[in-house]
Amino acid sequence: MIHTHSGEAISFDIKYKRRTSIGIYIDLYGNVEVQAPQETPIESVLQLLEEKWDWIQQKSKEMKDRALGPNVKVYDQGESFLYLGNTYPIQISHDINIKQDYVVFEGDKLHIYVKQVEDEKIKQALKRFYYQQCKSLVEKSIQSYQSNFKIKPRSIRITDNKRTWGTCDSKLQLTFNWRLAMAPLKVIDYVVVHEMCHLVHLNHDRSFWRLVGKIIPDYKEQENWLALSSWKMTV
Repeated sequence: MIHTHSGEAISFDIKYKRRTSIGIYIDLYGNVEVQAPQETPIESVLQLLEEKWDWIQQKSKEMKDRALGPNVKVYDQGESFLYLGNTYPIQISHDINIKQDYVVFEGDKLHIYVKQVEDEKIKQALKRFYYQQCKSLVEKSIQSYQSNFKIKPRSIRITDNKRTWGTCDSKLQLTFNWRLAMAPLKVIDYVVVHEMCHLVHLNHDRSFWRLVGKIIPDYKEQENWLALSSWKMTV
């Protein structure tokens, strides 16, 4: 079925089931399904759709974008990259006199200075920037939350491990993925606290999650951001 509201149209399927309330579900491809109790008037379904309209539109777009996967990045003026949860265009400057290519965040753009305007040079400059920023942000976050822990990490490393955002081993060594610099500060804080909680509880048992929730009450929101946005965190 198709329903139009506020000048926008949305396509949805409706299934009548043995249940007591109407539910709206959006699959991995952004398709909308409404499940409703038997004999539910269509007017009730449409009313709920309109009440949840903004959420449905946003969630559907997120899932469709995710299904398409990340766009292949180009390294031209104006291409955008994530930093601290927002996307910013890059501005490329050619400077043969610099010792090393580097990136400066200037509030509304990522300014990249390179000796040679080549895609690989620009890419590597961006990666170094994210590595450096991630290290600084993680260290500040650890310092900020250390008062919640009696144990301190023995070392902190930034790596290129695509399988995880952070780890803590039995030697109390913390490791973080450099791509965290692309996430909002709240997300970075959550990942840091998550790994610091492993200094106390190495497993994901109830005690571990109670400690995480005590320090970061909205940690599920931060996990949700990573689940929905991690596919965009690329250079």
